[in-house]
Amino acid sequence: MRILIADDDPQLIRALRITLSAKGYDVVTASDGAEAISAAVDHRPDIFLLDLGMPRLNGLDVIAGIRGWSQAPILVVSGRAGAADKVEALDVGADDYITKPFAVEELLARIRALTRRVTPDESGPVVRLGDATIDLSARSVTISTPDGAERVRLTPTEWQVIEVLIRNAGRLVTRQTLLTKIWGTEHAEDTGYLRLYISQLRKKLEPDPGAPVFIITEAGMGYRLENAQA
Repeated sequence: MRILIADDDPQLIRALRITLSAKGYDVVTASDGAEAISAAVDHRPDIFLLDLGMPRLNGLDVIAGIRGWSQAPILVVSGRAGAADKVEALDVGADDYITKPFAVEELLARIRALTRRVTPDESGPVVRLGDATIDLSARSVTISTPDGAERVRLTPTEWQVIEVLIRNAGRLVTRQTLLTKIWGTEHAEDTGYLRLYISQLRKKLEPDPGAPVFIITEAGMGYRLENAQA
């Protein structure tokens, strides 16, 4: 599997190249945003690790550029720890976000989670949440509008979250269950991180994200998918 690392810190690139190469990954590197775009086109990586604060093109511009032609997972590796930075990166098209400094074990776990691919279930349900139609088998989401159907993109992580909720529609899914299924047991307590992805899904699927009627929070416990129609 090929990973593109784009960061303007040569020491970090060197350390990640050694670590990831030792784990069997084919590593390609770039030291700025423009170089990252060029390397992405030339090498077609399977996953991207991108810093946000790069020269020439910042990380957000690189993500937007990549998303024009690739759906490969994008993991942002940044020193910006604010929630607004994370939300902006996810909105542009990133799939996950880890802040510097980080533990190598956590980075490897995030990479494994992003590259984990469940074989599509051919009998996967098609459900409607109001104007949104979600087809698990086709991995597609469309929103009905007066002008027709509008395609909505979900990140790989958002797909994993909504799939667990759909397959347990009407039932409580605990936060620990979601975190363990998607990120592994080592992240079973990262509830703030899960809230961020639930918020992103509500923005994409709920008519009023501030007053959700489909993805319901069960205070102190987890989440429940309500009002889903087959």
